[in-house]
Amino acid sequence: MPRHKRGFDAAVARRALVKADPAFRPWVSTIGPIDYASGWGRPFDIADALARAILYQQLSGKAAATIVGRVEQAMREPRFHHRNLERLSDAQLRACGVSGNKTLALRDLARRDKAGEIPDVRSLQYLDNEAIIAALVPTRGIGRWTVEMMLMFRLGRPDILPVDDLGVRQGVMLLDGLPEMPHPKVLALRGEAWAPYRTLASFYLWRIADFRKEAVKRSQD
Repeated sequence: MPRHKRGFDAAVARRALVKADPAFRPWVSTIGPIDYASGWGRPFDIADALARAILYQQLSGKAAATIVGRVEQAMREPRFHHRNLERLSDAQLRACGVSGNKTLALRDLARRDKAGEIPDVRSLQYLDNEAIIAALVPTRGIGRWTVEMMLMFRLGRPDILPVDDLGVRQGVMLLDGLPEMPHPKVLALRGEAWAPYRTLASFYLWRIADFRKEAVKRSQD
């Protein structure tokens, strides 16, 4: 069974990307290197990362961080382990600002974690991307996009393209000079040219989309 190492060489990936798709060349030159290697080697707990992802959904970063801090304080532990979550009642979670739907999602995650249904980081080394997604999306509140973000930013898997992500789709619209964002299926086909470094392509597409937002903001000032 092959072992997947965490992270990849961003410099090698960058050279391969601009060679495979010259449309990236001027953007890569403007934006410069993108490398998340410092996060790829950092230890983390899968259930804890998923719990935080649930709490951050559909909220601003500041609001979500406040709620996370309140729950950590209520648990008296910084880790969202099932034993720590079990200490809190639904009423206590509501008092921290956790919605009813997110409380149900945290309960389902804790139950699955306790039952051993959530793989640990060591196990993930021997699972391919689709197997990891299949193992985690049955958890309430965890969709494919959430797992893809973990694969990219926590595990450093080199070939992830989140085709449903708004920022990635906006980036491709600018990259290719399209009148509108491409459909996810069209984006998946377009992205085949960027394999096996679709993760780095996504990082650049997010930055490209940010350039558009900044341009719109400046035009309105």
